[in-house]
Formats: sequence, C-alpha cells, structure tokens
Amino acid sequence: WRNVGVIKNYLLSLYKVRKTIKSFNPDVVVGVGGYASAPTLKMAQMLGIPTLIQEQNSYAGVTNKYLSNSANRICVAYPDMERFFPKDKIVLTGNPIRPQIEHLSVDRAEALAYFGLEDKGQAIVLVIGGSLGARTINDSIAQHLDEWEASGVTLIWQTGKGYIDEAQSKLSNYKGSVYCSAFIDRMDYAYSLADLVVSRAGASTISELCHLGKPSILVPSPNVAEDHQTKNAEALSTRSAAVLIRDVDSRSELSATALALVADKDKLSRLGAGAKALAEGQSAERILSEIEKIVLAK
Repeated sequence: WRNVGVIKNYLLSLYKVRKTIKSFNPDVVVGVGGYASAPTLKMAQMLGIPTLIQEQNSYAGVTNKYLSNSANRICVAYPDMERFFPKDKIVLTGNPIRPQIEHLSVDRAEALAYFGLEDKGQAIVLVIGGSLGARTINDSIAQHLDEWEASGVTLIWQTGKGYIDEAQSKLSNYKGSVYCSAFIDRMDYAYSLADLVVSRAGASTISELCHLGKPSILVPSPNVAEDHQTKNAEALSTRSAAVLIRDVDSRSELSATALALVADKDKLSRLGAGAKALAEGQSAERILSEIEKIVLAK
C-alpha cells in the first residue's frame, strides 16, 4: 500500500509540475537528483524541453538513473560513471564549490586570530561534525581528549548544534589548544589552517577538500540514501586521496588514526597530492557551458 501511495503522489506531482513548467516556459531544466527532480525533469522531458542532470556523488541515485536515458546531458563529479549513465551523454565537470573556497586567499595570522589561537607551530586538525552534530565523530574526540591534549595538536572542533553543550562541558578542564563551536561561519579560515580534516563524506565537502588538496579522514554517514557517502569516500581512499574509517569503528579508531596521521608529514603530503589530482577546476563555469550548449542547439 505504501508503494501505491508513492505512485499516486508522483502522478499528482507530475500534474502540478506541468502547470508550473508551462507557465514558466524554460529553455532547459536542470536537476541534481532527489524527490523534487523526478517529476520536474520527467515532465520537462515529456514536454520536449531539454534537461541536464548534475550527479554529485560517485554512486548515482535512483532518480538520476531513472531520468538519464531521456536527459540531454549528464554532468558528473567522478570518472567511470558510464556504469550508471549513457556514456555519450556524460561530461566530467566536478561539483561547484563556494567562491570563498574556490578562490581561497587567507592571511594566516588573521585566521588564527579569528579562532583565538596562537601560532606556536603545532599541527592543526579540523574536525567537522556537521550542522546537526555527527554523534560518532564527536564522541571519538570527546572520549579521547587526554590523548589530544598530550599530543600538543591544535584542535578546531565544529560540533554541530546537537553536541555543543556536551563538548564544551567535556572541555572545561582541557589544557590543550582548542577552538570549539557549533558552527564555523568562516570555513575559508578553517581550511586554510588545517593540516588534516576529519569529516563526513558528502559531495560538496569532498569537492572542497580535493580542490584545496587537503589530506582528510572521511567517516561516511550510514544514514544516507544508497550509502552514497561510503561510495564517495571509497572513490578517494582507493586512490590514496583520503583515509576512510567506517562510522561503526570511529569511536575506537578515529582519534588515534588522526593523531598518528597528522604526525606523519610524508603521508599527509601524499594524501593531499592524491586529493588534488581528483579536483576538477571551474566546475560551475563548465556546467553553465553545457547548459548554454543545450540552449543554443534548440
């Protein structure tokens, strides 16, 4: 009965989207996957309007695979995507990233001052816990604060809003160099200082890490469709461009791995170079160019 409801809602969405598209009269319709893309791009295709798909992950989602045969162009962020899409429609463009990250230019002293940190020559590890707070990543840091303190490593710890109170409580007697916050507004500052980044494996974050050539430890979220974050992380780890730690193992392994890695300058350099080799520059401009080609070909 659940599937019957899904089909009913999809058909209703097609009807509603048809009215919107007819009133808007677009030259081309662009979709990035997900529930909103399915009826919108499908109706555009039924109306003879060109469509472009942008697949951000290394493992294509159900919606994009469903729409791909009728799409005019498919912009992808990873090589070897012909296992999901028609080869002749694929263009490797990478994912667009924020301008402040794409054109990163930061004064180190200014970045340190922003976080209230002193420049004592220590290695700096940036831990990104996500907007809500990745419990396992945060637990791994909180449960091993003694090791972090003893290491002398500076920690920039973005916990997410769901973990900040607990983190600050655990840091009350911490003597090491640390900045802890629920959010970081200036990610350009954070990235510029980081010798190592610990993060989930979302498409946008990985694109930024590759663009900047940052060595990273990726802990894929297990709570995403088709486990695509694990596939994203594997696309880097199998190319010596990142270290992958499974979410289930992160509480016991993450802190020790991070502290050992940040002390290994040669391995950091190799991981950074591996990540940089996977970067696709000017992704937004290249996707726009593909859109323009479709429009001009009408």
